[in-house]
Amino acid sequence: MPPGPASVVCPPPADTEAEIGNDLLDLADDRSRRPRPDWLDQSLCDGIAACTSYPDTTAAQQTVARRHDRRPDDVLVTAGATEAFFLLARARPWQRPVVVHPQLTMPDVALRTAAHVLCRPENGFALDPDSIPTNADLVVISNPTDPTGRLHPAATIRALCRPGRVVVVDESLMDFVPGQPDSLAEHRVTGLLVIRTLTKLWSMPGIRAGYVIGDPALLADLRAQQPPWSVSTPALHAIAATASPEATREAIRQAHRVEQHRRVLVDGLNALGIEVAASNAPFVLARLGSAARIRLHGDGIAVRRVDSVPGLDDTWVRITVPEPAATRHLITALGVHTAWR
Repeated sequence: MPPGPASVVCPPPADTEAEIGNDLLDLADDRSRRPRPDWLDQSLCDGIAACTSYPDTTAAQQTVARRHDRRPDDVLVTAGATEAFFLLARARPWQRPVVVHPQLTMPDVALRTAAHVLCRPENGFALDPDSIPTNADLVVISNPTDPTGRLHPAATIRALCRPGRVVVVDESLMDFVPGQPDSLAEHRVTGLLVIRTLTKLWSMPGIRAGYVIGDPALLADLRAQQPPWSVSTPALHAIAATASPEATREAIRQAHRVEQHRRVLVDGLNALGIEVAASNAPFVLARLGSAARIRLHGDGIAVRRVDSVPGLDDTWVRITVPEPAATRHLITALGVHTAWR
């Protein structure tokens, strides 16, 4: 049996907006840079027009349920993934919660006393199910993982499910995976919850919109903690619109585009001898060296620091997948400073 997880007090997440600045090439923020589709902007406008009434979650809940071939009571719409994590933290008196790292620290902020286990770079940040303590009553993992970009097999995560344990999978980045073969959103498993958000693919951080899907008994516990009307009417309209068949087709197109552009970025970094973690996300985790982020900032390029994430240090940075022209600019800047490593 592996040693138990270590307790961890995580620092607050890095302020991405503070890192970007006004005149920098922004490779720190992982939101899509593409314009929102006209139909999505129209849905937001319709939501504003409907704000004369209190929010009604019915249509959004039903549309999400149809998308994932679930029942409406298998869905809870939320004000983004952040609300979902805080509802989860209050839903039950968790005794032995565990967060799988490296991943961004929002679950730790919500579950302040959670222990953690680490996926290690020498294993490609793969999850070892045997590293999870057998007595853990809550396990939180993201898939694909931010900031490593690691996509864990669905079967590996399902293997964590067992009587007396809740497994929560943050799939905020799953829309960037063509076909989503490792999503668990359509798996009916007792004790399993999946969190989704609109922020990343649809570039709507100001519209706090997402949902939790899974075990209806667990969702009832989360729903009991949710304040009335916590999800705004524009957000509900956006949730319904992005769960439509038209939105699914657009998401697939965007996922393939990111996949192609990520290959260009990875090839460029590899050509410079830079270690890059395998990624299925709209970013890559690269080991540039401890001076790289600051020096790139001096060259007008912002990348995301990840040294606040358990299991990573300041030699790693997260680089958002840009258009190929921006990748060439980054690779040129890195090539000038090969002595950093």
